Amino acid sequence: MTSEVRASHILVKTEDQVKTLLEELKKGESFEDLAKKYSLCPSNQKGGDLGYFGRGEMVKEFEDACFDTDVDEITTVETQFGWHLIKVTGKM
Repeated sequence: MTSEVRASHILVKTEDQVKTLLEELKKGESFEDLAKKYSLCPSNQKGGDLGYFGRGEMVKEFEDACFDTDVDEITTVETQFGWHLIKVTGKM
């Protein structure tokens, strides 16, 4: 069972912004560049990278989305902070 997950994310205010970012990714834009440009989270300076984290370290909706997504896959979720576009980059 996975005990830790590594993820990057882009935090925005609306679901429409997430949809726009997904379109940009499909066109070949880099996740890291989009995070630096659009994310409201301080992790934007690191291209959205949050590093590795375990259960209980993030808000539940965000954490569940990360643990339920395969490595190199992208998912979205809404939390109390806004909308997250999440890219899972590793699992241990």
